[in-house]
Amino acid sequence: MTLTRDEALALLTDPLSARRRRGAKRLRALADPATAAPIRTALEREMLDRRTWETQYQLIMALGMTGGRDDIDVLKRLALQPRSAFAVNAALGDAIVRIGRETDNDPTPALWCLRQDVELLADGAVRAVAMLRLDFPDTAVAEVLDYAEAHFDDLNHRSLPYWPAVAAAGWSGPRVQAFLRRCSQDSRQLVADAAKDALHGRYGNHMSVL
Repeated sequence: MTLTRDEALALLTDPLSARRRRGAKRLRALADPATAAPIRTALEREMLDRRTWETQYQLIMALGMTGGRDDIDVLKRLALQPRSAFAVNAALGDAIVRIGRETDNDPTPALWCLRQDVELLADGAVRAVAMLRLDFPDTAVAEVLDYAEAHFDDLNHRSLPYWPAVAAAGWSGPRVQAFLRRCSQDSRQLVADAAKDALHGRYGNHMSVL
């Protein structure tokens, strides 16, 4: 049965992590800004238990769909905390980009994530850039591509260069074309397909790899 907003909110304080996670996923889907404050409270409480990283992930993604720029300091503080569940960092990067922009195509939050030495934070940020189809200025595009190329074969960055290739469907210029041609020859079919679509200006029907 589909949860109502109030039912999902009530689950955020359930003793069972799986039920809290279910509530968070529903609130993420509803994307109601009125739920941001209880989601943020639940997230700060959830982050005290390192075992519940899957629930933390969904709460962060829910805050990314509901929160505002007032939540950025919380997310950045969490991003800089050490942890072993790196998928949480990907969610933080995604959420920071979604709610940290001053304008629709503001690259500042994404570039902040790229410049931190936090595993998978940049990956999540570029994922959001691609999913939101952000049109960055050339200098920001170059920084994203520099980062992707520097980690092209880094197994600790599983989604690079996939998401930059997806994002590049909305970008132009010789540097972008060269990057996409390289990606189109990649042995990873997911990367090659994304690049081939982007070379034709298509974002394609690409699913999250995180």
